Amino acid sequence: MIKDIIFQIKYTFSQIKFNRKKELNQRLKESFGKLKDDSFDFDSIEKYFRNKDNSNTYQVLSDKTCNDLDFDDLFMFLDRTNSKVGQQYFYNHLRTIKLNEKQTKLNEEILTELSKNPELRISVQKKLEKLNHKDAYYINTLFQEEHLNPPKWFFVIKLLSFANLMSLILGFFNPIFFIVLLGIFCVNFVLHYWNKNNLVQYVGSIPQLLRLNNIASYFFTIPLFKKINPDLPKSVKLINDVKNRMSFFSLEAKLQGEFEIIAWFVFEIFKTMFLLEPLLLFGVLKRLNTKRGDIESVFKFVGHIDMLISIASLRKGLEMYCLPIINDEDKIIAKDISHPLIFNCTPNSIEIAEKSILLTGSNMSGKTSFIRAIGLNVITGLTINTCFAKSITFPLLKVFSAIRISDDLMNDKSYYFEEVLTIKEMLKESENGNKNLFLLDEIFKGTNTVERISAGKSILSALTKNNNKILVSTHDIELTDMLSSEYELYHFSETVNDKTVGFDYKLKGGKLKNRNAIRILEINDYPKEVVKEAIEIAKALDKTYLEKNTIGNNLYK
Repeated sequence: MIKDIIFQIKYTFSQIKFNRKKELNQRLKESFGKLKDDSFDFDSIEKYFRNKDNSNTYQVLSDKTCNDLDFDDLFMFLDRTNSKVGQQYFYNHLRTIKLNEKQTKLNEEILTELSKNPELRISVQKKLEKLNHKDAYYINTLFQEEHLNPPKWFFVIKLLSFANLMSLILGFFNPIFFIVLLGIFCVNFVLHYWNKNNLVQYVGSIPQLLRLNNIASYFFTIPLFKKINPDLPKSVKLINDVKNRMSFFSLEAKLQGEFEIIAWFVFEIFKTMFLLEPLLLFGVLKRLNTKRGDIESVFKFVGHIDMLISIASLRKGLEMYCLPIINDEDKIIAKDISHPLIFNCTPNSIEIAEKSILLTGSNMSGKTSFIRAIGLNVITGLTINTCFAKSITFPLLKVFSAIRISDDLMNDKSYYFEEVLTIKEMLKESENGNKNLFLLDEIFKGTNTVERISAGKSILSALTKNNNKILVSTHDIELTDMLSSEYELYHFSETVNDKTVGFDYKLKGGKLKNRNAIRILEINDYPKEVVKEAIEIAKALDKTYLEKNTIGNNLYK
């Protein structure tokens, strides 16, 4: 009877385990190619990037450029990682531009295999999910941040631990030593809970490091991944040298997580009596301090694999994408390029060769979105070898932008002053001998017309030197004539009917000829006298410009 009950319990648990495994496999299979259904803690996601020295890369994308291009939204769209380690690694990878043809080729080989072999992919994803706990966000602190140093009086802790051990042993020969044991225990109790503040920041990260190391060791047994880092076993072994000491923290976390009250209480008494926590903590930290490079190697190995699965999932879910052709020619040629964050985005094609691009068009017609689309595709092409286009060719570029500028009230800087500083940096970068892509929207719109046009023309001419590529939008038709020898002119336009305004979001050659701003006021039932006066003033201004040969024959209809 008892055997039957035990058998039934074991069978029930095995069935539960089997069903959970089956559900996990199904979930991972169905989620491949789909957006991630998760919250994004960017403070934690960015930690590895913020603390990493990326000075050896071709370019680190600035916070300004990332803000202009809605980088956080882009990351949420691209990210399909299964672990916090992979998420941090992927974010850093997207923020740093570096071209490594050998690595790109290897990545594509792995991506191909992961895409056509779902069994392998799912088995890897299941391992990665073990690093999806929020504590895994703190693994990077073990190799990027300063560790706690033991206090100068740390030798006292060693003496008290030894004294308690001797008192326990001698107490069996002379009971008076049990009284000594109790007295020392009281002192140890204070020191034990003093150390809790030190322990709390490591009780999560150290167990996660153990898990990371085990997963990395497993991944290295898969031939597909060995080329990512052939020297990985050396790093895994060096971390394993501290495994026994680190396992103590895994036990601590497990007891807290599963609410094993009795076992936890006994364990706490034992730790307090011999001051195990401070002794082991500072001992482990001392050893880990010498293994920072090895920990990061393991971190990057696992993170890279997770990133590749994320890219494979991204490509699976796209209706159209291409691998960019990156060469030394000074041309950007894009066919049917689209903005990855715009649903059902209208694709456009463009070639940027000897001349840069000057865009005109009304608000909401698509100018700024097109500029962002070019910038984002160059970034994703250089970082994850994936572009949202039918085909695209461009050289190795650095990307800079002046699109979303606002007042910096905390530092007493106006909109105009902020833009002045941003564009000053662009002018400086334009002379560094690198190939640059400059993205600008409505240059100097924070100042008056005459000075805006004058400064705009001068700066846009200066930026075109040294084979830089510029995409700039403007409402100032005057600039189209002034810059026609240096910029190819394109425009976006809208269709205004009796009571509606429609946009086709198609890029068209030449400058904008029809201006509909006043017409839009009219269809929105502005007072007739206001509309009439606006039309008369516009015609008078157009006539003045014609007489001065500053603009072409553009009259309001």
